[in-house]
Amino acid sequence: MFKNIGIVLKNSPTSGDSSVLNKLIKVLSSKTENIFSIGDVNIDWVKTLNIEEFNDLVDLIIVFGGDGTLLGAARKFINSQTPILGINMGTVGFLTDVNIENFESVVKDIFEGNYILEERSLVKAKFAEQEVFGLNEVLIHSGSYAQLMRYRLLIDDKTVYEQRSDGLIVATPTGSTAYALSAGGSIIHPELNVWNIIPMMSQSLSSRPLVVSNMKSMEIQLIEGPLDHAMVCVDGQKDIPIEYNNSIHISKKDSSLKIIHPSDNDFYEACREKLGWSLDITAKKTN
Repeated sequence: MFKNIGIVLKNSPTSGDSSVLNKLIKVLSSKTENIFSIGDVNIDWVKTLNIEEFNDLVDLIIVFGGDGTLLGAARKFINSQTPILGINMGTVGFLTDVNIENFESVVKDIFEGNYILEERSLVKAKFAEQEVFGLNEVLIHSGSYAQLMRYRLLIDDKTVYEQRSDGLIVATPTGSTAYALSAGGSIIHPELNVWNIIPMMSQSLSSRPLVVSNMKSMEIQLIEGPLDHAMVCVDGQKDIPIEYNNSIHISKKDSSLKIIHPSDNDFYEACREKLGWSLDITAKKTN
């Protein structure tokens, strides 16, 4: 099955994290001798490669960290078709859905071919001779705290609305349980091919999230705001300035991100666990 395993570690691991990582990598080394990283991670059993060698050789990437670590790995290997497995050493863990307590049994199953391979859509934003990609969302905002910007949204060259708000989020189904959820967006099953469009703090009281097919062409025309430019931010990374009287074109990236899940992965269970949905439905009823 998988012969050459690449690992990506969370930034600035604590001494406790390092101890756990050593134990997990030792478990992994019992399945394969070919474990690689980009740069020295100071862990036994791990060989160092540069990024080109890593991309050419590795056939499975295991990310040890939280969802932020996996997002970073997704950006770094966005043009790779190598599947990614996330091991949760963070907090929420929608993407890094394997707990460290279950690591050994999950690795055993994966090396025996028992897993779910899921393809997650990626979002592309083109503007001002730039092109950026994201797994979660594209955020357009005014760049000034608590001040509104004015913009027009078009889908397939048809005007949807013109609004004044703090900004606009265009989220993938993956991103629907991230920042978009905090802004009041809908939770969308990851198998659906749609965009989740959420105005932020709109001046219009009737403004609501909008879900549309990600096969549609989308344009955001920037009209005016408190500064001479708005900001574009992808997956919570650095802000990129764009002057007003320009447009941002949103589309689906041609390729997708491949994510491996345990064979018993359940999206709805993850929602119950991570988001605190409902009562404990496994608890025994008492009189």
